[in-house]
Amino acid sequence: MNSHVPQATSEAALISRAAQGDMDAFATLYRQHHRRVYAVCRRLVGDAGLAEELTQDTFVNAWKALARFRGDAAFGTWLVRIATNLVISYQRRHGPWLAWLRRGEELDDAAVESTGGERLDLDRAIDRLPTRARQVFVLVEIEGLSHEEAGQQLGMAIGTSKAQLHRARQLLRGFLS
Repeated sequence: MNSHVPQATSEAALISRAAQGDMDAFATLYRQHHRRVYAVCRRLVGDAGLAEELTQDTFVNAWKALARFRGDAAFGTWLVRIATNLVISYQRRHGPWLAWLRRGEELDDAAVESTGGERLDLDRAIDRLPTRARQVFVLVEIEGLSHEEAGQQLGMAIGTSKAQLHRARQLLRGFLS
């Protein structure tokens, strides 16, 4: 007998059990999705510690809202939407502090070159993008959302989303050249 359960069925069962209060099921869901949620938060806020805090807040909010999860989207997509909304809300409340934090963490060119890693260079370049351009870039280019979906999450028109993505790409080319 094959004990392997397909991922979708297994995840659906975990969601159902977690929605009924099963902490072990929710812990399993957390282990399956926390890296992706953290990566989205990290790219959106540009600070590892803050991203970890927002990741935890995402899962707390997901636990509270789990009974309302309808399954219209994949569970991971639902979590990313919660994370994105938390990040945007946080950025609105703490914008001046985040700007100060980002200025304090900028690396000089020699520090970036000494890392030698293209991935680190791209992550640093993404961190340097203005907030709205960074949000659209992460959601569209990294998370694969359409401009319509990104616009809905960010509260902007599709044309604005496209313009912000264009701006992000131009700035990234300049940062990485």
